[in-house]
Amino acid sequence: MTNFEKRGGDLGVEVRADSEKRTLTGYAVVWNSDTTIGDYFVERIAPNAFTKALRGDVLAFFNHDSGRVLGRTKSGTLRLSEDSRGLKVEIDVPDTSDGNDLWKLVERGDINGMSFSFRATKQEWDDTGDMPHRTVIEAELYEVTATPIPAYPDTSLAMRSLESVRAEAEEERESADKAKRENALAARRRIAEREARQEQAIRGIRTDAS
Repeated sequence: MTNFEKRGGDLGVEVRADSEKRTLTGYAVVWNSDTTIGDYFVERIAPNAFTKALRGDVLAFFNHDSGRVLGRTKSGTLRLSEDSRGLKVEIDVPDTSDGNDLWKLVERGDINGMSFSFRATKQEWDDTGDMPHRTVIEAELYEVTATPIPAYPDTSLAMRSLESVRAEAEEERESADKAKRENALAARRRIAEREARQEQAIRGIRTDAS
């Protein structure tokens, strides 16, 4: 989970009992919701930022504790979906001590938030305002969690300097630009080689005609 950032919010969770199955539902992310991260910058998550991530295996934890697994998408006990509001979470709460505790704590209102861990793979920065704005366009998703302290700025990123974060983004842009330049050079080389072959073929035809 190295370099994964943690986010969350008091977005509300609820319990739903259906037959023998107990399901916890809520939103881990709300699209385009501006939040200040550690007084460094303002951040928002763009709609459908996790579309690619949902194809992978994501875990559900109790309070970000990897030793307290509640579900996972691979087994079908965690279901994630993107709708017009945000990233919706459904967890089939297990009949374990952690699962039973979580169920009771949500019923009592002691746990009322969700959080998530992610790593941005595509982002944009806007420096025109008083504080830099970061928009996360696409991201990997490691886990979602039910937590009693869903503070959005609970993030390793907020404890690093803004310059460090933006240096990473700049490095990504430079890498993408380099790849574009290399592709362009390779295309020009192929065109030049093709033109050289055509010119050589034309010369050969002229030689045979003479």
